[in-house]
Amino acid sequence: MNRQGTAIVWFRRDLRLCDNPALSEAVRACKIVIPIYIHAPDEEAPWSPGQASNWWLHKSLAALAESIRQAGSELIITQGPTLERLEELAVKVGATHLYWNRLYDPMTVTRDALIKQSMSERGLTCQSFNGSLLLEPSSLMNGQGTPYKVFTAFWRAANKRLREITPPLPAVSKIPTPLTPFPSTPLVALNLRTKTAWYNKFETFWEPGENGAHQQWERFLFNSLPYYDEQRNYPADESTTSLSPYLHFGEITPTQLYWTLQHEGDHSPGISQHLDRLSAQLGWREFAHYTLFHNPRTAIESLDYRFTNGIWNSSSESREQLEQWKRGETGIPIVDAGMRQLWQTGWMHNRVRMIVASLLTKNLGIHWLEGARWFWDTLVDADLANNTLGWQWTAGCGVDAAPYFRVFNPARQAERFDPAGRYIKTWLPEFSSADSHELINGRQLTNNGLNYPLPIVDLQKTRKQALERWQQIKTMPKHPAPH
Repeated sequence: MNRQGTAIVWFRRDLRLCDNPALSEAVRACKIVIPIYIHAPDEEAPWSPGQASNWWLHKSLAALAESIRQAGSELIITQGPTLERLEELAVKVGATHLYWNRLYDPMTVTRDALIKQSMSERGLTCQSFNGSLLLEPSSLMNGQGTPYKVFTAFWRAANKRLREITPPLPAVSKIPTPLTPFPSTPLVALNLRTKTAWYNKFETFWEPGENGAHQQWERFLFNSLPYYDEQRNYPADESTTSLSPYLHFGEITPTQLYWTLQHEGDHSPGISQHLDRLSAQLGWREFAHYTLFHNPRTAIESLDYRFTNGIWNSSSESREQLEQWKRGETGIPIVDAGMRQLWQTGWMHNRVRMIVASLLTKNLGIHWLEGARWFWDTLVDADLANNTLGWQWTAGCGVDAAPYFRVFNPARQAERFDPAGRYIKTWLPEFSSADSHELINGRQLTNNGLNYPLPIVDLQKTRKQALERWQQIKTMPKHPAPH
């Protein structure tokens, strides 16, 4: 093929060389390819990346830069404004093409549309690709031509389309870039991390980057896939993929995972239930992005208008309870174990995420946004679509949400999913010699020798209060009055 022109490849949350459609097309079509990453967190406000995400980003950018170097090129790292940096680089290198993989958050959709218009007016051929989802959110509608609101119907329709999915693209091994170096900001100048910060201990648990993603995927396939359906709800077991941060930063793609699962199904029909269950988890990720794309206001508002600020607890007592929840000092063992796992590792098992979210929104009556913001700052897999869907699902105010009257009982959840207390003991060492009653219920009314706080709320009393709030909420209109 006769390659012509100079392409800029604009990296964002697609920090990989394998199955990267924007990079692959640039290398295929153009003689010169210039890779660039532009750090512009303010352009993602009000959800600029949190501290845990920035720690991961620093590591991932370092890994990507090394991969690009091995492919014969250099990753330009610079700081925004994004449009200005792209315009400057386009002039400097005489760019004819601009390629990128799409993002679907409300802020980036708006920003990217303006960039595409401006760069096209400058004469560049601008082309974007789907490099982060199995299906385009705009491509799937129900029989009435409107977005799906129930996961099962959405995933049933999506599965019919996924029969046509194409294999993942191979890794780009050679990036044709001229020898003349381009100015680049040192990675440390982005100030994504500090040497003494709380999140540096994450290095014990994670290896950000494309290689780390594939190693984690291979470990899961070998060790956990054959038991996934039975064990995925038990937080003491390492039975989930732990791929959510890698997916968020685009170090591995859902297409790669889905394609592997289909291949496994062809060769190992005996594990079909595990494959179906894991595929459905990919489906929930798709549904989260689909829902946010079609309901962009839900990033900061409840989808169900009945859940206005007026129904949430904003008392001074609730402010202190919120801080106790963040610190893992609620006096409820399974909740505190989850919050301390989050602080130590930047991650929390999904079953426990639902338990801690239910306590905050139902028992304490605190707005789901407070929990979403804390997760946003402390999770290495903080993803706007997944975070929004998860919190609104548990709070009962989102699409396909759990009924508001469903209040997780932490003691019952611990008894069922951590029966031996292995998870609680891992993150609450003060429970190392506790009996089964203490592991499930905490201190209750007596000390019992535990150096552990009393529960900050009466679970039965606050459950009743949550149900009383529901009686008020359900009489309100779900949608705003027409103007």
